[in-house]
Amino acid sequence: MANIMIREKPAGGLVFYLPKRDMEADIRSIEFDTPEKWGGELKLENGGVYYVDPIPKPGRLPVSVSARRLVAAED
Repeated sequence: MANIMIREKPAGGLVFYLPKRDMEADIRSIEFDTPEKWGGELKLENGGVYYVDPIPKPGRLPVSVSARRLVAAED
């Protein structure tokens, strides 16, 4: 599992950042996005898919969480 950061873009939407690889990508979809359950599969603009264990939705971003890669990003 890798530690990642998720932040909000000024124009709206979420950005995924993996410091270990210095990789940043827009999040195209998030499996769970309710106040009680936030996370699950994160599908990225570059084709990568990561899984974040669902947690209650954070009050503010950025947030650091652990994620597991399910599908490698396209280079």
